[in-house]
Amino acid sequence: MEATRMKKLPPYLFARIEKKIEEAKEKGVDIVSFGIGDPDLPTPDPIIAELCKEARNPANHQYPSSVGMLDFRREVAAYYQRRFNVELDPRSEVVSLIGSKEGIAHINFCYVDPGDINLVPDPGYPVYGIGTLLAGGEVYVLPLLEKNGFLPDLAAVPEEVAQKAKLLFINYPNNPTGAVAGKEFFEQVVDFAKRYNIIVCHDSAYTEIAYDEYRPMSFLEVPGAQEVGIEFGSLSKPFNMTGWRIGWAVGRADVVECLGRLKSNLDSGQFQAIQYAGMVGLRHSGQLVKDLCAIYTRRRDMVVDGLNRMGWNLKKPQGTFYIWAPVPKGFDSASFTEYVLEKCGVIITPGNGYGQYGEGYFRLSITIPEERIMEGLRRLEENLGKVEF
Repeated sequence: MEATRMKKLPPYLFARIEKKIEEAKEKGVDIVSFGIGDPDLPTPDPIIAELCKEARNPANHQYPSSVGMLDFRREVAAYYQRRFNVELDPRSEVVSLIGSKEGIAHINFCYVDPGDINLVPDPGYPVYGIGTLLAGGEVYVLPLLEKNGFLPDLAAVPEEVAQKAKLLFINYPNNPTGAVAGKEFFEQVVDFAKRYNIIVCHDSAYTEIAYDEYRPMSFLEVPGAQEVGIEFGSLSKPFNMTGWRIGWAVGRADVVECLGRLKSNLDSGQFQAIQYAGMVGLRHSGQLVKDLCAIYTRRRDMVVDGLNRMGWNLKKPQGTFYIWAPVPKGFDSASFTEYVLEKCGVIITPGNGYGQYGEGYFRLSITIPEERIMEGLRRLEENLGKVEF
């Protein structure tokens, strides 16, 4: 008999998408998938070369530290100093993760007791809510509405909820909406967290994926942020390292220590050769990220311009590699997703997979080659024609 916590869990969104792709392929359908945000481009050669070198070093074949090599943590701290002018103590304010997803899920077990409340954005990355549920907590939904720039309205959180809340999850640049946040919003978050003694968990997985000279900031740049929370970072998106599973949490020392203490009892850390390879990425991030974002800029423009020709009226997002768009008249999120799969052989992600406030939208990922983007747009235009809203 499954544990009660497992019965509360919905099927993971991307597992369902992978199943649909597999079923369509079995029928012989040529699928163009805008579904999962998994970079199609290879990891840069200098990172791969470092992995190969360090994988041959017997010193790296033993158990690593569960909190990460000090050299890796120093490199993360140096990156924060260089990129954001944020000073971090690599010994006490940085912990390595087996991908940021792991840390985002596990932070709940550090602070959430059964019945506790977490403030979770909706639509949002499913793991915020799933981690809350697994730890026995309850989710209080923060609606991300288009009229508010897809920023949560913290003033609308009831006093009795704010008083009981343990963790506040935020994520900018945002998955799935592509929205960005600035200093004023982060200042509001710090004030809110101080007022109610809430720990802020900022998921910054897309900080380096940005366009048109826009440079996303770190939450920790705001005065007082390191007193109230931590930031999760990842090498997956900026260096096409999704399968490598390496990331970090940085910020408030006692929270970092607590997460590291939990990890020491649950995992044995990430292979040191991968940490060395990640250090190369961080050290040379400037040019590597610039080259990657130039490719994504072309793809973003292709998709937004193509959809707008069909009748959408989308603005080009400043960050992430996602396009968030309303479904046409006569559809909801699920029916539109099914329609374009059946009629066009195109996979898109239904907005309601990211929460109730994602209903009426869909997400496209631009992590596929340009020729496949063109083919997908051609099929959509051929079958949808001019859409109405």
